[in-house]
Amino acid sequence: MTAHDALAHAAIDIDARGVATLAIRDAGALNILSTPVLHDLVAAFDRLRAMPEVKVVVLRGSGDRAFVAGADIKEMSRLDVASAPVFIDLLRRACEAARQFPSPVIARIPGWALGGGLELAAACDLRIAGNRAQFGMPEVKVGIPSIIHAALLPRLIGSARAGWLLLTGDNIDAAQALSWGLVDTVVPPDRLDEEVDRLAGRLAGYGPQALRQQKRLLREWEQTPLDAAITQGVQEFAAAFDTGEPQRFMAGFVAGKSKRG
Repeated sequence: MTAHDALAHAAIDIDARGVATLAIRDAGALNILSTPVLHDLVAAFDRLRAMPEVKVVVLRGSGDRAFVAGADIKEMSRLDVASAPVFIDLLRRACEAARQFPSPVIARIPGWALGGGLELAAACDLRIAGNRAQFGMPEVKVGIPSIIHAALLPRLIGSARAGWLLLTGDNIDAAQALSWGLVDTVVPPDRLDEEVDRLAGRLAGYGPQALRQQKRLLREWEQTPLDAAITQGVQEFAAAFDTGEPQRFMAGFVAGKSKRG
């Protein structure tokens, strides 16, 4: 099954496996996040959330020059004290749409991921990059702090490395991003789509309820004290058996092992 949805700046495609591709479009060669683009990105995630067949989302830009090279500086240069919160809250909502989406979201990063684009990537669950990708948080260079989902960076890469990115505004390449833990996998550009599809297909083959439960727990663990998270896991484990997925997948595993042994 393939599905297309008509938004000016976001295209949705869903394949038979339940892998949804959400592509930013008509946002310039570098997929810049302006107000119209951000509105459509939020709307696209809302539409996907209402589709129970969606098991995984791949978030990408158009073309291979960039994932997202940042928020629209021309638009931001016209902001004032009254309009600035409106714009940045819309960017927050777009990042939260990915971070709080019930199923895993994979960021496909072929090139630039800067500022708001890196925040959007950080809000995704998994990040796969081409080896020519570049990452940076250049906000201090244009007179503003890095905020909203830049707060995820210390958790992802540690305080010292996050501090380097945010205070210097310097870029790092894909190899350094991988060594820092900012991305999960780096591949040559001609293998990027293959690797993204391989991972998306693998996740789509798992029990969708188990994946949703695991993503929810990951988000809850960000706020829950460790002892409470461990204790709550007992009931979460029991709740999984109410979905029927453990019975189905474990039975398949045992049957396969019996045939091999």
